[in-house]
Amino acid sequence: MNLDIAFYWKLLVRRMPVMMLFVLLGSGLGVITALKLPETWSTEARLLVEAPQIPDEMVRSTIQTDALEQLDIIQERLLTRANLIDIANRLNVFENLREMDPDEVEEAMRTATRIRRSEGRNQATVLRISFEARSGRVAAAVVNEYVTIILDENASFRIARAAGTLQFFQQEVQRMEEELARQSAEISQFKSDNVAALPENQSYRLGRQTLLQERLERLERERSVYLAQREDVLNIYEATGEVRREGGQAALSADEQRLRNAEAELNTELSRYSETHPNIVRLRALVERLEASISADKAALLAEEEEISTEDPVLTATLAEIDTRLNFIENDIESTTDELAQLQEAIARSSSNGIILSGLEREYEIIESRYNAAVLNLNASQMSERIETTAQGQRITIIESATVPNDPTGPNRPKIAIAGAAVGIGLAGAYFALLEFLNRTIRRPAELVSRFDITPIATIPYMESRRRRLTRRASIIGATVFVLISVPLALWYIDSTYLPLELIVQKGLARLGLG
Repeated sequence: MNLDIAFYWKLLVRRMPVMMLFVLLGSGLGVITALKLPETWSTEARLLVEAPQIPDEMVRSTIQTDALEQLDIIQERLLTRANLIDIANRLNVFENLREMDPDEVEEAMRTATRIRRSEGRNQATVLRISFEARSGRVAAAVVNEYVTIILDENASFRIARAAGTLQFFQQEVQRMEEELARQSAEISQFKSDNVAALPENQSYRLGRQTLLQERLERLERERSVYLAQREDVLNIYEATGEVRREGGQAALSADEQRLRNAEAELNTELSRYSETHPNIVRLRALVERLEASISADKAALLAEEEEISTEDPVLTATLAEIDTRLNFIENDIESTTDELAQLQEAIARSSSNGIILSGLEREYEIIESRYNAAVLNLNASQMSERIETTAQGQRITIIESATVPNDPTGPNRPKIAIAGAAVGIGLAGAYFALLEFLNRTIRRPAELVSRFDITPIATIPYMESRRRRLTRRASIIGATVFVLISVPLALWYIDSTYLPLELIVQKGLARLGLG
């Protein structure tokens, strides 16, 4: 495509008034806005996130919030609606604050506030807070208020977390202690209710059962022997009329025979058990009872000798001894049988009681392990709470506080003016390009070739008279002069009577989402 510079120059000259209108309008708005915008002051404070003063290897903090996450939490709490409006009211940030509604105040505070973070691997985390205000004193006051809120929020956040953790584990330890006491009381009550059938005494009961069974068999044999002896004594007396002793020795009484047997059994048990063993205690009690019985029988025999006839004193005494012995044997058999029955019942109950008791003890051990873990966590949380209250953990410190700046930081007036002129030139260029795009008429020979694919033999240009050419040039110059005069006057009139131009520009940028 061949570019016809002369043709487009003529078009540019012809459309110059309208294009100058756009250029002057944009430039005028930019220049007036740059000149009339009030000065803005900005200052900055820098904060540093410091690592814990005490290494984690020595005492590990219970607050495991990441530094970046903590900064995000603090930033969100800082820029709440309540905080922003409160700071704006207390520090009188805006001149027309009384005329602004709360939403406008919040939006203006958010727009003027800038928070930046710099972090990286093996780098310190630095937080920069800046604020743009109508004066340096107001900007410094707002930034320092932000810093105060951040430091307070950080301290209260960490202390509250540590205190909450400590309170939780205190309650948990107390609850575990109550569960341990309840479980211990339940185990004690169960053992008290089943003292005769506890599994830990099962071996003793089995051994005792064996001894009682052997004793019962021995007593049965002794009873049979004494019954046979009584029958023999009666048979001998009926046959001979007298009672004889074997070997010419006096027969032992029943109690004496039982005493000898009990003493022999006691000596045997002493070789296996200690003095405090239940078998030893029982046998000693039996020996003492038999000795007392023998003494009482001898005293009774002495008292009855005078009353017994001289015909059968030996038979009477012998039968009395045998009957007494049989009574003792019957009593021992009865008591042994009862004790054996009780042992068998206890042995049968011991298995089920062992299962129940092992379950209770296992639950006690589980609660105890949880209690020990809770105590360890309580100690750690107590140390962590102490670290946070003394500010020895991770903390945010001030590197540089906000100071009142000596020079204003804005607005950038040359930049605003240049931006306005650039917008005007852009609108003029867009106007020119739009007309070219919409104009579909044929104005040059080259367009005949490109559109109809024909080659004209010759072209006859439009022959403009001298008068018409002067008139056209005069109209272009007049329109340009009119634009140069009317646009500044119109802008001045709007700015002075209707609304300041800088507010119009700000509202327009706000509607476009650019400011």
